[in-house]
Amino acid sequence: MTDEQSACVTRILSGLPTAARELLVETDWRSLRHAYGPAEDILVSLCSLVDEDPRVRSEALAALDMAVLHQGSLYTVTAPVALFVAAILDHPMGSAEHEGYFPWDGGPPRTLRAALLGWLGEVAASAAYGEDPVRDRAHWQWEPWHDAARREHDPDERAALHACRSIRPALYDSVEPFLSSADAHVREAALGAALPLLCAPGLTDRVPQAVALLRARLGTMETRRERAGVARALGVWGTDTSDLLADSDPAVRVCAALGPAQVDRPRALAVLLDALREPRTTDSWFSEPLPGLDGRFRFTVLRSALALAESFEEVAPVAVAIVASHTSIADFERGPILCRAFPGGYDPARPLTSAQRDLLRAFVRTDGATGGIAGNGSWFRAAGLPGDRDGVVALL
Repeated sequence: MTDEQSACVTRILSGLPTAARELLVETDWRSLRHAYGPAEDILVSLCSLVDEDPRVRSEALAALDMAVLHQGSLYTVTAPVALFVAAILDHPMGSAEHEGYFPWDGGPPRTLRAALLGWLGEVAASAAYGEDPVRDRAHWQWEPWHDAARREHDPDERAALHACRSIRPALYDSVEPFLSSADAHVREAALGAALPLLCAPGLTDRVPQAVALLRARLGTMETRRERAGVARALGVWGTDTSDLLADSDPAVRVCAALGPAQVDRPRALAVLLDALREPRTTDSWFSEPLPGLDGRFRFTVLRSALALAESFEEVAPVAVAIVASHTSIADFERGPILCRAFPGGYDPARPLTSAQRDLLRAFVRTDGATGGIAGNGSWFRAAGLPGDRDGVVALL
């Protein structure tokens, strides 16, 4: 640490909340590791998070992304850093704005508080990944680059994972007050952090309070984005969203239908299928993905509809229309539809159903325009079907 950095750390330490200051002083940072080695250097970055210079703050936030949570990976330093970040959420510098550090960080400047809440949400999502494979596959789009199974066999990664999971109650206690922030961007970032935190096994007792808080404010929320985000959170946390299936806003209705908890399954499925009949409109509802989601919104809607349907026949007309369109995407639409149509794989001993035949014909007819078969060979083979157009034609 240079003399200038040492002076900066000393100056900032005196203005930190007690919990944050004690964490910095009492943690043996040299014994911890981040993506690039020993984590002793992270001390300067943590103090720089509340520096008065917006450029310095941006660089410190970049260090959190690049070193402490590199591509969604957890390290032994991640948990103590997350606790420090949680401890400075209400720091006076939290309302200061800064611009993005990376070239791809577009959009207007955001407050430090919103950025820190967003980062905590990413930590919580990485900690939760692999905890409930069914939920991960059906409802999350957060997916760290590294293999979750590998984390359980590497001692450092296993320790990092368990440490991050153990601090989730403390993180949520720091996040919850900002669900009622006067700043809409902070509220959204807080909701994005609360989403994976309240799915943790040890935090189920906090869900009713969070639901009551959001339900009480739902009627006063003015933007489609916020109301839809809350509707989705309520469903993810397993609460009944049946009343929102009749909301006047179609985006809110769809988010309420995403589940996983559904009391009125037929009505929820009908809401999802209606949205999939107009995919361009559905995609236009949100200029940026809602908290916890990624990619085009119609992908999430389709995934939920396929999971909610009790049989392929329930979704077949819409699914066939998607495959027949020239804009459908192999890995997010055509492939998942094919696997839903043949959930146990194609059985030559059983005749194709009419819905399966309609789907395969749609693949054949659009093959030249979309690579309907050639571009989906791996999906066809996974379903036990011929991986080429001639083979599918022969099967039909």
